[in-house]
Amino acid sequence: MTANDRANGGIALVTGAGSGIGKAVALALLQGGWRVALAGRRIEPLDEVARSAGAGRALPVATDVSRPESVAALFARINEVFGRIDLLFNNAGVSGIGTGFEDIAFETWQNVVDTNLTGSFLCAQGAFKMMKDQQPQGGRIINNGSISAHAPRPNSAPYTATKHAITGLTKSISLDGRKYNIACGQIDIGNALTELAAPMRRGVPQANGEIAVEPMMDVREVADAVLHMAALPLSTNVQFMTIMATKMPFVGRG
Repeated sequence: MTANDRANGGIALVTGAGSGIGKAVALALLQGGWRVALAGRRIEPLDEVARSAGAGRALPVATDVSRPESVAALFARINEVFGRIDLLFNNAGVSGIGTGFEDIAFETWQNVVDTNLTGSFLCAQGAFKMMKDQQPQGGRIINNGSISAHAPRPNSAPYTATKHAITGLTKSISLDGRKYNIACGQIDIGNALTELAAPMRRGVPQANGEIAVEPMMDVREVADAVLHMAALPLSTNVQFMTIMATKMPFVGRG
């Protein structure tokens, strides 16, 4: 696949594609000429996204990214329908934010780790294997990190721990993928206005204990940034990108 081909689309997989950032990125890719596999726990939102594309452009697949057998079935379906994969946007995740460290239930910890970290590993590994074996060889993996990959919010230990771990996963995939022409980068996103983040406009806890309203940015700006990363030739990689509402508390968060 040439750089010009990639700029005009290829075969992509977006996890967590039924809502929020995943949905915005999936729609941007579809509008940019990509064919997109849409993964998420519930099929109905994925079908809704798929209806916005032309016939054969989108492939909705109900997937639990925390389960190896579900991820294996997802990649088998992608291989069956599209025959290759050029891009993975590794986006599926849960927050687990809002509970004091001393009160975090093990079940909460396990759910966040299983989805955010293990799910990202399983999907990246599935994409890596396909990219290694296909001809022409290679592809790109973009992991959704977070501002929390750098600085935590209060009461966010499970989420923050997994997002710090995503950074290590990104670096390892980037290194191990070199010999197979597999590029891997990470986008760290702060305060994108999605359904999940909408309550932030009413105020969120700060490091000093106060509740403050934080600036937000349009989620389409995030989608455009991912589209830019995706369209680069495999000889070029955005290793890490931070995109955020300009005035949100991040630098000097506390």
